[in-house]
Amino acid sequence: MATEAYAAEGNGDKIQSDVLIKARESCYKARDAFYSCIENKCDKKPTEIATVGLLYPKECQQSRNQFVKQCRSSWVKHFDRQYCQNKKAQQRLLDDKGSRRGV
Repeated sequence: MATEAYAAEGNGDKIQSDVLIKARESCYKARDAFYSCIENKCDKKPTEIATVGLLYPKECQQSRNQFVKQCRSSWVKHFDRQYCQNKKAQQRLLDDKGSRRGV
């Protein structure tokens, strides 16, 4: 995991900020690749289950594995929840435009 490389050489307790930045960037890249795959393969049937009940197509399994490998598990859960909430909100907005409430 990328987060294991945090300790500095010779200083066991000191954390190198450039290592933290690189680990965070690699996590974000893996996250973006996974969610991009979900969006690109939205016509495929979601068969795989991620955290918090997120479903995704089998074609995105490799990018999911990279995402889980590069990020802390608490971050993976957080990003999955965030993605699900954004998708629900986006769907509500699309539904509301069709119903034209208050008219």
